Amino acid sequence: MSPAADDGAAPVVTLPDTDWADDLGSRLDGWTTAVWDVDSLPHEALGADLDRVRAVVLPYMSPPGALEQLAELPGLSLVQTLTTGYDGLSERVPENLTLATAAGIHDASTAELAVGLVLASLRGIDDAVRDGEQGRWRHRQRPSLADRRVLVVGVGGVGAAVADRLAPFEVELTRVASRARDDERGHVHGADELPGLLRLVDVVILVTPLSPSTRGMVDAGFLAAMADGALLVNVGRGPVVDTDALLAELLRGRLRAALDVVDPEPLPPGHPLWGAPGLLLVPHLGGDTTAMRPRALALLSDQLTRLASGDQLRNVVQR
Repeated sequence: MSPAADDGAAPVVTLPDTDWADDLGSRLDGWTTAVWDVDSLPHEALGADLDRVRAVVLPYMSPPGALEQLAELPGLSLVQTLTTGYDGLSERVPENLTLATAAGIHDASTAELAVGLVLASLRGIDDAVRDGEQGRWRHRQRPSLADRRVLVVGVGGVGAAVADRLAPFEVELTRVASRARDDERGHVHGADELPGLLRLVDVVILVTPLSPSTRGMVDAGFLAAMADGALLVNVGRGPVVDTDALLAELLRGRLRAALDVVDPEPLPPGHPLWGAPGLLLVPHLGGDTTAMRPRALALLSDQLTRLASGDQLRNVVQR
């Protein structure tokens, strides 16, 4: 089925920049690409293409400022993210539009960063880098990842990818989701079991999306339940963790942390997390690797083919 509009003209998909438009355009049949970062008025950015826009792809990391203006696009039916999470979007995207995420394209990259953060923190690579800058040679025994008891909170695509990558490291893995169940990997504990599980593990990896139930989930009580010397790793969303509560534990020296995401984000200059003891901090690098773009282009191409033919779309979170 052709995606052509009623007047015979090809429908338009907007991309956040010219690179995305060029790369995707070469894969599409029957579509026209246009560039719009969703941070300006659509009639100014799109001109004569305005009425033919059927799909809008949101920018990856920059928050779009003109989401409410999507209502001005009469032919629009799909709003597609380049992220797995969609917090803050569903409340602003007009209700008559379909919102779909890019779940799956970041799984490999985020999972490998999660394991990298665990290894770097346990083995003291961050401390060694700081020592090297001072010309200090300090040999000391550090914990291995082998034989560690690791708890992964979240069993979606990223959680599954983390579990896959932990398998060769000879860890004792425990998985937690919103509710208890069994799957092909074995048993999944429910979130209500967390207080009893936290004291039994050495590493906690957070891969949960941000939702009303996960916002602030890692609070003072959660952290207090963790064993002395345990490591908290967050590659999910910053607001899942209560920053003040975590900072208090770091300053006490009771816990360590490795964070790809923080609250607030980006972390402003002078924030007390900068330089906090026992903290390894990276600037939201999780999904943004060379592995992302080919996976994203494949998803977008497939999604637009489905839209044109009337087939079921992938990763729909709002209809």
